Amino acid sequence: MEEKKLRSQEWFGRKGKDGFIYRAWMKNQGFPHHLFEGRPVIGICNTYSELTPCNAHFRELAEALKRGIWEAGGFPLEFPVMSLGECSIKPTAMLFRNLASMDVEESIRANPMDGVVLMCGCDKTTPSLVMGAASVNLPTIVVSGGPMLAGRFKGRKIGTSDLWRFAEEFKKGELSQEDFTAAEAAMARSQGHCAPMGTASTMAAMVESLGLSLPDNATIPAADSRRKVLAHMSGIRIVEMVKEDLKMSDILTRKSIENAIMVNAALGGSTNFILHLLAIAGRMGIELSIDDFDKHSTHIPLIANVQPSGENFVEDLFYAGGLPAVMKEISSLLHLDTVTANGKKLGENVLNAECWDRNLIGTLEKPFKPESGIAVLKGNLCPEGAVLKPSAATPSLLQHRGQAVVFEDIDDYKKRLDDPDLDVTPDSVMVLKNVGPRGYPGMPEVGNMQLPMKIIQQGVKDMVRISDGRMSGTGYGTVVLHVSPESAIGGNLALVQNGDWIQLDVPNRTLNLEVSDEELAKRRASFQPLQLGYDRGYVNMFIQNVTQAHEGVDFDFLKGASGPVVKRDSH
Repeated sequence: MEEKKLRSQEWFGRKGKDGFIYRAWMKNQGFPHHLFEGRPVIGICNTYSELTPCNAHFRELAEALKRGIWEAGGFPLEFPVMSLGECSIKPTAMLFRNLASMDVEESIRANPMDGVVLMCGCDKTTPSLVMGAASVNLPTIVVSGGPMLAGRFKGRKIGTSDLWRFAEEFKKGELSQEDFTAAEAAMARSQGHCAPMGTASTMAAMVESLGLSLPDNATIPAADSRRKVLAHMSGIRIVEMVKEDLKMSDILTRKSIENAIMVNAALGGSTNFILHLLAIAGRMGIELSIDDFDKHSTHIPLIANVQPSGENFVEDLFYAGGLPAVMKEISSLLHLDTVTANGKKLGENVLNAECWDRNLIGTLEKPFKPESGIAVLKGNLCPEGAVLKPSAATPSLLQHRGQAVVFEDIDDYKKRLDDPDLDVTPDSVMVLKNVGPRGYPGMPEVGNMQLPMKIIQQGVKDMVRISDGRMSGTGYGTVVLHVSPESAIGGNLALVQNGDWIQLDVPNRTLNLEVSDEELAKRRASFQPLQLGYDRGYVNMFIQNVTQAHEGVDFDFLKGASGPVVKRDSH
């Protein structure tokens, strides 16, 4: 068979003036001529940024990648793309996920590269890079940054999930400002992303279960030298993938997506997983609906004993056998014939995986919790769906009927939450409107609302909370999220009033507002669409083009792929 011509040679392999232009300016970096004579060019898509603390170690990690690429005979070229720091960006990093994905897509397509390594870690950097790369469909491998080491505070391990507990203790006066400040440094004591199975680790697990990374990518701690070894080996492997022409479309299939849904359930992964995987599937042209997440996860119990659904941290999960050991426990349910980035089938990758600690990794027969996954709810309050994570909820609240305490927007919530006159009881259902994709805009992580002070003082730890927003993957509680259609565009959530009765029934997957159709029609007649005041720039484009939560919150014009071909050539 004739060897396929490298894409990069459309730039560097040209004769005459065009070849001169493409090569000459690259040579100002000290690259000798032979590097341009048919070596696979590997683009390293790096989300390093000091404003993205989870990814701040990526300069060093990129060097390990480059060593592997050089060793395999490739030509590594690193390039930056927009980086999204979950804790720093206002109003929410989710507002910019689609923008970053566009940056990635166009950067890959426009430049001379044959394969791509995606360096990602913080929550939105992973889906944005995978979405963008999927739209181009070159050979691609993912290297995640890894979780930080578990924190240590006053003799016990802590992580991001403890933030919500600390905040409650601080609010009640049980934790001093000095201790609160000390906990900050104690929690984030090493490089890497959040230590629990938050959205960052959920995304790393997603790419490994999809087959887009080498085994163990999801759980090796950022500070562990084996993270650099994995990067080095990924550098070797991407060169081989280019030679094999193993593209994203060969790995990202309907079967691999179903695998990722099942693995996410076994891990008790983030509800944000739904939004991101829907968007990725849309870029690949794979049919996927919100109902598929319930269908493929309801029979999967919680296998990994990791916060927030369990007790431990991702670092501990790695020592216990990592994601391969978790996948082995549910291997009878997975599609083991899917292709992965290392060229092997998924079944081969997990065949010899071992569990070293049954306190961390359970079995199908003896799981840590019988119900995990993500429950998809339907009803007149969420005709297109809403989601809840049963493994992070209070079992007694999974079937609950209560009266609504309504907050019209995030400002109303902040203003009235701790008002002593707030008409709220432990049986109430807290409802937050206008925090969906368009309403905020950007769909922030505010769905796990803090409880009112008067409720906290009664010793209550959880209440039913409902919104069209999101929740941090490190959050917990009986929290209904992603209500669709959202309130800002006239979804029924917009019509809820104080005192309305709401019925939540997770076992039967329903969420209903006990208000007649006639009354809802009367309220709808006086509904006024939210006026957001954005009339220019990216945010205006976001509002005009973003899809709803059940569609992945991607831009409507980015569905499907455009491929790697550059349709115009300036030289």
